[in-house]
Amino acid sequence: MSDTTANPAGLGLDLVSFDLPFWKKAIGGVCAVLLAILFFVSGAWKLTDPFVWSQALVEFRLPQALALPGALALGVGETLGAVLILVPRFRRWGAWLIGFLLLVFMVYIGANYSALVGKECSCFPLVKRTVGPAFFLGDGLMFLMAVVAGMWARSSENIRAALVILGAVVVFGGVSFGVNSARASGLQAPASITVDGKPFSLQEGKTFLFFYDPTCTHCEAAARKMAKLNWKGASVVAVPIDTPQFAASFLHDTGLKAGTSNDLELLKGTFKFATAPYGVALVRGHQKAVVDVGTFETDGQPAATLHTLGFVQ
Repeated sequence: MSDTTANPAGLGLDLVSFDLPFWKKAIGGVCAVLLAILFFVSGAWKLTDPFVWSQALVEFRLPQALALPGALALGVGETLGAVLILVPRFRRWGAWLIGFLLLVFMVYIGANYSALVGKECSCFPLVKRTVGPAFFLGDGLMFLMAVVAGMWARSSENIRAALVILGAVVVFGGVSFGVNSARASGLQAPASITVDGKPFSLQEGKTFLFFYDPTCTHCEAAARKMAKLNWKGASVVAVPIDTPQFAASFLHDTGLKAGTSNDLELLKGTFKFATAPYGVALVRGHQKAVVDVGTFETDGQPAATLHTLGFVQ
Protein backbone atom coordinates (compact mmCIF):
# COMPACT_ATOMS: atom_id res chain seq x y z
CA MET A 1 0.00 0.00 0.00
CA SER A 2 1.44 3.34 -1.01
CA ASP A 3 1.58 6.29 1.36
CA THR A 4 -0.75 9.17 0.71
CA THR A 5 1.22 12.31 0.04
CA ALA A 6 0.20 15.91 -0.08
CA ASN A 7 1.56 19.06 -1.61
CA PRO A 8 1.07 21.56 1.23
CA ALA A 9 1.61 25.24 0.68
CA GLY A 10 2.78 28.06 2.84
CA LEU A 11 3.62 26.99 6.38
CA GLY A 12 2.14 23.51 6.16
CA LEU A 13 -1.09 23.95 8.07
CA ASP A 14 -2.47 20.82 6.41
CA LEU A 15 -2.80 17.48 8.17
CA VAL A 16 -0.64 14.88 6.48
CA SER A 17 -1.23 11.16 6.94
CA PHE A 18 1.66 9.05 8.21
CA ASP A 19 2.06 5.57 9.62
CA LEU A 20 0.80 5.88 13.19
CA PRO A 21 -2.39 4.64 14.82
CA PHE A 22 -5.10 7.26 15.07
CA TRP A 23 -5.03 7.26 18.87
CA LYS A 24 -1.32 8.13 18.91
CA LYS A 25 -1.83 10.99 16.47
CA ALA A 26 -4.78 12.23 18.54
CA ILE A 27 -2.89 12.16 21.85
CA GLY A 28 0.16 13.77 20.25
CA GLY A 29 -2.06 16.48 18.76
CA VAL A 30 -3.75 17.23 22.08
CA CYS A 31 -0.37 17.48 23.83
CA ALA A 32 0.88 19.79 21.08
CA VAL A 33 -2.15 22.11 21.30
CA LEU A 34 -1.97 22.36 25.11
CA LEU A 35 1.75 23.11 25.06
CA ALA A 36 1.27 25.61 22.23
CA ILE A 37 -1.29 27.55 24.28
CA LEU A 38 0.84 27.55 27.44
CA PHE A 39 4.10 28.52 25.75
CA PHE A 40 2.63 31.06 23.36
CA VAL A 41 0.98 32.94 26.23
CA SER A 42 4.15 32.67 28.34
CA GLY A 43 6.49 33.72 25.52
CA ALA A 44 4.30 36.59 24.31
CA TRP A 45 4.00 37.79 27.91
CA LYS A 46 7.78 37.98 28.22
CA LEU A 47 8.17 39.78 24.90
CA THR A 48 5.50 42.36 25.71
CA ASP A 49 6.91 43.05 29.21
CA PRO A 50 10.66 42.28 28.99
CA PHE A 51 11.73 44.66 31.77
CA VAL A 52 9.37 43.05 34.27
CA TRP A 53 10.67 39.64 33.32
CA SER A 54 14.31 40.70 33.49
CA GLN A 55 13.68 41.65 37.12
CA ALA A 56 12.08 38.26 37.72
CA LEU A 57 15.15 36.52 36.27
CA VAL A 58 17.45 38.53 38.51
CA GLU A 59 15.41 37.37 41.47
CA PHE A 60 16.03 33.84 40.22
CA ARG A 61 19.78 34.48 40.57
CA LEU A 62 20.57 35.27 36.93
CA PRO A 63 23.31 37.94 36.66
CA GLN A 64 21.93 41.43 36.09
CA ALA A 65 23.83 41.81 32.80
CA LEU A 66 22.15 38.69 31.40
CA ALA A 67 18.66 39.33 32.75
CA LEU A 68 17.22 41.47 29.94
CA PRO A 69 18.81 39.47 27.08
CA GLY A 70 17.70 36.33 28.89
CA ALA A 71 14.09 37.53 29.13
CA LEU A 72 14.03 38.37 25.42
CA ALA A 73 15.68 35.06 24.45
CA LEU A 74 13.21 33.10 26.58
CA GLY A 75 10.31 34.98 25.07
CA VAL A 76 11.50 34.30 21.53
CA GLY A 77 12.24 30.64 22.29
CA GLU A 78 8.90 29.96 23.96
CA THR A 79 6.88 31.78 21.30
CA LEU A 80 8.76 30.06 18.49
CA GLY A 81 8.34 26.66 20.13
CA ALA A 82 4.60 27.27 20.54
CA VAL A 83 4.09 28.17 16.88
CA LEU A 84 6.23 25.31 15.59
CA ILE A 85 4.58 22.63 17.73
CA LEU A 86 1.15 23.78 16.59
CA VAL A 87 1.97 23.31 12.87
CA PRO A 88 2.04 19.59 11.89
CA ARG A 89 4.98 20.05 9.49
CA PHE A 90 7.11 21.67 12.24
CA ARG A 91 5.69 19.82 15.26
CA ARG A 92 8.73 17.69 15.96
CA TRP A 93 11.07 20.69 15.91
CA GLY A 94 8.73 22.61 18.19
CA ALA A 95 8.46 19.69 20.59
CA TRP A 96 12.24 19.32 20.83
CA LEU A 97 12.65 23.07 21.41
CA ILE A 98 10.01 23.16 24.15
CA GLY A 99 11.43 19.99 25.72
CA PHE A 100 14.91 21.53 25.71
CA LEU A 101 13.68 24.73 27.39
CA LEU A 102 11.88 22.73 30.08
CA LEU A 103 14.90 20.52 30.69
CA VAL A 104 17.27 23.48 31.01
CA PHE A 105 14.86 25.24 33.37
CA MET A 106 14.48 22.18 35.59
CA VAL A 107 18.25 21.66 35.75
CA TYR A 108 18.81 25.35 36.59
CA ILE A 109 16.17 25.35 39.35
CA GLY A 110 17.56 22.09 40.69
CA ALA A 111 21.09 23.52 40.84
CA ASN A 112 19.82 26.57 42.78
CA TYR A 113 17.09 24.78 44.70
CA SER A 114 18.26 25.63 48.21
CA ALA A 115 18.24 29.37 47.41
CA LEU A 116 14.99 29.38 45.41
CA VAL A 117 12.77 26.94 47.32
CA GLY A 118 9.49 28.60 48.24
CA LYS A 119 9.97 31.44 45.76
CA GLU A 120 7.04 32.19 43.48
CA CYS A 121 7.50 31.41 39.81
CA SER A 122 4.83 33.12 37.70
CA CYS A 123 5.98 31.58 34.43
CA PHE A 124 2.46 31.36 33.08
CA PRO A 125 -0.23 34.07 33.47
CA LEU A 126 -2.93 33.34 36.05
CA VAL A 127 -0.99 30.26 37.26
CA LYS A 128 0.73 30.73 40.61
CA ARG A 129 3.50 28.25 41.37
CA THR A 130 6.25 28.13 43.94
CA VAL A 131 9.56 26.33 43.71
CA GLY A 132 9.20 22.96 45.42
CA PRO A 133 8.56 19.30 44.62
CA ALA A 134 5.26 20.11 42.84
CA PHE A 135 7.15 22.50 40.57
CA PHE A 136 9.25 19.66 39.16
CA LEU A 137 6.19 17.43 38.81
CA GLY A 138 4.46 20.09 36.71
CA ASP A 139 7.44 20.77 34.48
CA GLY A 140 8.17 17.04 34.24
CA LEU A 141 4.62 16.44 33.00
CA MET A 142 5.01 19.16 30.36
CA PHE A 143 8.35 17.65 29.32
CA LEU A 144 6.65 14.26 28.90
CA MET A 145 3.93 15.91 26.80
CA ALA A 146 6.60 17.47 24.58
CA VAL A 147 8.27 14.08 24.13
CA VAL A 148 4.95 12.45 23.20
CA ALA A 149 4.07 15.26 20.77
CA GLY A 150 7.49 14.99 19.13
CA MET A 151 7.70 11.20 18.92
CA TRP A 152 4.16 10.85 17.57
CA ALA A 153 4.59 13.46 14.86
CA ARG A 154 5.88 13.25 11.32
CA SER A 155 9.46 14.26 10.58
CA SER A 156 9.78 18.03 10.35
CA GLU A 157 10.81 19.69 7.10
CA ASN A 158 11.12 23.05 5.30
CA ILE A 159 13.72 24.84 7.40
CA ARG A 160 13.28 28.02 5.34
CA ALA A 161 9.64 28.43 6.40
CA ALA A 162 10.61 27.76 10.02
CA LEU A 163 13.25 30.49 9.78
CA VAL A 164 10.59 32.87 8.45
CA ILE A 165 8.56 32.19 11.59
CA LEU A 166 11.66 32.81 13.73
CA GLY A 167 12.24 36.10 11.93
CA ALA A 168 8.66 37.20 12.55
CA VAL A 169 8.94 36.39 16.26
CA VAL A 170 12.26 38.27 16.53
CA VAL A 171 10.78 41.31 14.78
CA PHE A 172 7.80 41.27 17.15
CA GLY A 173 10.17 41.05 20.12
CA GLY A 174 12.27 43.93 18.79
CA VAL A 175 9.27 46.21 18.28
CA SER A 176 7.92 45.35 21.71
CA PHE A 177 11.31 46.04 23.29
CA GLY A 178 11.46 49.46 21.62
CA VAL A 179 7.99 50.38 22.85
CA ASN A 180 8.78 49.24 26.39
CA SER A 181 12.11 51.10 26.39
CA ALA A 182 10.38 54.35 25.45
CA ARG A 183 7.69 53.77 28.05
CA ALA A 184 10.17 52.95 30.82
CA SER A 185 12.28 56.06 30.28
CA GLY A 186 11.58 58.65 32.93
CA LEU A 187 8.62 56.93 34.56
CA GLN A 188 6.70 59.38 36.70
CA ALA A 189 5.03 58.27 39.91
CA PRO A 190 1.52 59.33 40.96
CA ALA A 191 1.48 62.77 42.57
CA SER A 192 0.68 61.40 46.01
CA ILE A 193 -0.25 58.26 47.90
CA THR A 194 -1.53 57.50 51.38
CA VAL A 195 1.12 56.49 53.90
CA ASP A 196 0.13 55.49 57.43
CA GLY A 197 -3.29 56.98 56.84
CA LYS A 198 -2.02 60.40 55.71
CA PRO A 199 -1.41 61.97 52.26
CA PHE A 200 2.21 61.61 51.14
CA SER A 201 3.70 63.48 48.19
CA LEU A 202 5.95 61.53 45.86
CA GLN A 203 6.96 64.70 44.01
CA GLU A 204 9.30 65.98 46.72
CA GLY A 205 12.79 64.77 47.60
CA LYS A 206 13.87 61.12 47.50
CA THR A 207 11.51 58.22 48.08
CA PHE A 208 12.29 54.53 48.05
CA LEU A 209 9.32 52.27 47.33
CA PHE A 210 9.72 48.76 48.74
CA PHE A 211 7.18 46.28 47.38
CA TYR A 212 7.08 43.14 49.50
CA ASP A 213 5.03 40.19 50.71
CA PRO A 214 4.91 39.98 54.54
CA THR A 215 4.94 36.16 54.33
CA CYS A 216 7.91 35.98 51.93
CA THR A 217 11.23 34.89 53.48
CA HIS A 218 13.21 36.61 50.69
CA CYS A 219 11.35 39.86 51.42
CA GLU A 220 12.10 39.48 55.11
CA ALA A 221 15.81 38.94 54.46
CA ALA A 222 15.91 41.99 52.17
CA ALA A 223 14.11 44.15 54.76
CA ARG A 224 16.55 43.14 57.51
CA LYS A 225 19.45 44.17 55.29
CA MET A 226 17.77 47.45 54.39
CA ALA A 227 17.15 48.17 58.08
CA LYS A 228 20.92 48.24 58.65
CA LEU A 229 21.54 50.90 56.00
CA ASN A 230 22.08 54.54 56.92
CA TRP A 231 19.37 56.22 54.86
CA LYS A 232 20.35 59.79 53.94
CA GLY A 233 17.41 62.13 53.53
CA ALA A 234 15.30 59.51 51.77
CA SER A 235 11.87 58.32 52.80
CA VAL A 236 11.24 54.58 52.70
CA VAL A 237 7.68 53.53 51.90
CA ALA A 238 6.84 49.84 52.24
CA VAL A 239 3.99 48.58 50.05
CA PRO A 240 2.64 45.11 50.90
CA ILE A 241 1.47 43.20 47.81
CA ASP A 242 -0.43 40.64 49.88
CA THR A 243 -1.78 40.12 53.43
CA PRO A 244 -1.49 43.83 54.38
CA GLN A 245 -2.74 43.01 57.88
CA PHE A 246 0.73 41.66 58.64
CA ALA A 247 2.54 44.81 57.47
CA ALA A 248 3.07 46.31 60.94
CA SER A 249 4.43 43.11 62.45
CA PHE A 250 6.68 42.61 59.40
CA LEU A 251 8.29 46.04 59.83
CA HIS A 252 8.59 45.54 63.58
CA ASP A 253 10.23 42.13 63.26
CA THR A 254 12.68 43.22 60.54
CA GLY A 255 13.51 46.56 62.15
CA LEU A 256 12.91 48.44 58.90
CA LYS A 257 11.90 52.03 59.60
CA ALA A 258 9.37 52.75 56.87
CA GLY A 259 5.89 54.07 56.35
CA THR A 260 3.22 51.72 55.04
CA SER A 261 1.08 52.40 51.99
CA ASN A 262 -1.74 50.20 50.78
CA ASP A 263 -2.02 52.02 47.44
CA LEU A 264 -0.69 48.97 45.60
CA GLU A 265 -3.05 49.16 42.63
CA LEU A 266 -2.33 52.86 42.11
CA LEU A 267 1.43 52.30 42.13
CA LYS A 268 1.33 49.14 39.99
CA GLY A 269 -0.30 51.19 37.27
CA THR A 270 3.12 52.81 36.81
CA PHE A 271 5.66 50.40 38.30
CA LYS A 272 4.98 46.95 36.89
CA PHE A 273 6.79 43.98 38.37
CA ALA A 274 6.48 40.20 38.38
CA THR A 275 7.35 39.26 41.95
CA ALA A 276 8.45 40.75 45.25
CA PRO A 277 10.73 41.96 46.73
CA TYR A 278 11.04 44.88 44.36
CA GLY A 279 12.46 48.34 44.90
CA VAL A 280 12.09 51.65 43.06
CA ALA A 281 14.18 54.75 43.75
CA LEU A 282 12.34 58.01 43.06
CA VAL A 283 13.73 61.53 42.95
CA ARG A 284 11.05 64.24 42.88
CA GLY A 285 8.54 61.74 41.57
CA HIS A 286 10.66 60.35 38.73
CA GLN A 287 12.08 56.83 38.69
CA LYS A 288 15.86 56.91 38.80
CA ALA A 289 16.49 53.20 39.18
CA VAL A 290 14.96 49.83 39.84
CA VAL A 291 16.91 48.37 42.76
CA ASP A 292 17.25 44.61 42.95
CA VAL A 293 16.58 44.29 46.67
CA GLY A 294 16.11 40.56 46.21
CA THR A 295 19.89 40.11 45.93
CA PHE A 296 20.57 41.70 49.33
CA GLU A 297 20.86 38.10 50.55
CA THR A 298 23.78 37.24 48.27
CA ASP A 299 25.70 40.43 47.44
CA GLY A 300 26.04 44.12 48.24
CA GLN A 301 25.02 45.50 44.85
CA PRO A 302 21.67 46.95 46.03
CA ALA A 303 23.43 48.93 48.77
CA ALA A 304 26.04 50.14 46.28
CA THR A 305 23.31 51.27 43.90
CA LEU A 306 21.50 53.16 46.65
CA HIS A 307 24.78 54.77 47.71
CA THR A 308 25.50 55.88 44.14
CA LEU A 309 22.04 57.43 43.92
CA GLY A 310 22.60 59.25 47.19
CA PHE A 311 19.88 57.42 49.10
CA VAL A 312 22.20 55.92 51.73
CA GLN A 313 25.55 56.85 53.20
